[in-house]
Amino acid sequence: MKARIFVTLKGGVLDPQGRAIQHALEGLGFAGVNDVRAGKLIELDLADGTSDDDIDAMCRKLLANTVIENYRIEKVA
Repeated sequence: MKARIFVTLKGGVLDPQGRAIQHALEGLGFAGVNDVRAGKLIELDLADGTSDDDIDAMCRKLLANTVIENYRIEKVA
């Protein structure tokens, strides 16, 4: 089984990487980009039978800093 974990910064948390991307896009002539928020994607190849609770625990304990980040789990067929 595969799972994708999408980790993003919570609203209100400064995103210097997103800001740098926005400025780079403007510098390349792409107008109309009002804001950029950068995140990360983590793909896990898991043993069959890995519970949703175990995947959630992985996210809370290691994959996301829940003080400043949100995460979303997507199972892939």
